[in-house]
Amino acid sequence: MYSHPQHSAGHDVHKLRQQAGKWLKELREDRNLTQRQLATLVGVEYYTFVSQLEAGRGRIPPDRYERWAQALDVDVTAFVKELMKYYDPETYRLLFAPQSSAGGGGSAGKAEPAGL
Repeated sequence: MYSHPQHSAGHDVHKLRQQAGKWLKELREDRNLTQRQLATLVGVEYYTFVSQLEAGRGRIPPDRYERWAQALDVDVTAFVKELMKYYDPETYRLLFAPQSSAGGGGSAGKAEPAGL
């Protein structure tokens, strides 16, 4: 049976969401924005959504990452990469963790797009 990858890898999802919320709050406060102002900038009807995120309840929908990055005046790639640490730590680890040289340094086992 399939289980959520964050749970099976031993990640404390609640703690990760709280850390993400703390980071988002710091970004917002660094830009001197209220929760209400940020909600307006990202197109959220209720500022309580921002409050919930900052408290570690919920997550920013992926189709809104760009809008949030713009509202918080941060590079979208850096923003998404940082969010991934909290929202999808297993994928983050696979994509960005230092590669071990135990495999002999060859390209065996590396996935490459077809036609390359």
